[in-house]
Amino acid sequence: MRTGPWRGHGKIACLSPLPDGPLPSAAFVRQCLDQLAARGFSSVVTTALSVPEQTGFLGAGFGVEEDLHLLVHDLRGLPPARPASLRRAKHADRRGVLDVDASAFPPFWRIDDEGLTDALAATPRTRFRVASGQTAVTGYAISGRAGRRGFLQRLAVEPHHQREGLGRALALDALYWLRRWRVERAFVNTQLDNAAALSLYESLGFRREETRLSVLSRGLGT
Repeated sequence: MRTGPWRGHGKIACLSPLPDGPLPSAAFVRQCLDQLAARGFSSVVTTALSVPEQTGFLGAGFGVEEDLHLLVHDLRGLPPARPASLRRAKHADRRGVLDVDASAFPPFWRIDDEGLTDALAATPRTRFRVASGQTAVTGYAISGRAGRRGFLQRLAVEPHHQREGLGRALALDALYWLRRWRVERAFVNTQLDNAAALSLYESLGFRREETRLSVLSRGLGT
């Protein structure tokens, strides 16, 4: 299990099953909770979990914090990518990327510098791209691949530059990169009420899976 502060909150911990590890049992999750409580955390949230991954957490007293749509793309029939001013992200872009993230997402879903590092390390191979104007980052995307599976892990555009095609350009850049590496299926998730993101992803050929993901949470008491 991976653990650490949730999005920079010192009293909220995050638990995440290891991608290639066994599914955690309720007993193991409780052991983790005891350790987190001893370290001073007051509550715990999980990353987005599939139904099988949720079992041990639910058995340890977690409840659903938020459900998410899971969408999948077979990477066939991608729309043509239009020219856009995209480039590989540099270390100097991190502050601008985090500013874009904070402006594009509600507080619960924003990431801090540590969260950005975690997102970049979540898969064996990662692509980190930004859209930039004359002086600032205006959007970014993090995508990754693990074997034949691909993931659009993070996509955000500064609100004043939304509806300019940047989100579409960043997403297609990621999908074409995954296809070049012979990835067979790409996944993305988004909040149930994020109509704009759903519309974008479905216009690119993603389809909603019947099974949803869930972020779970639990208080640790005093």
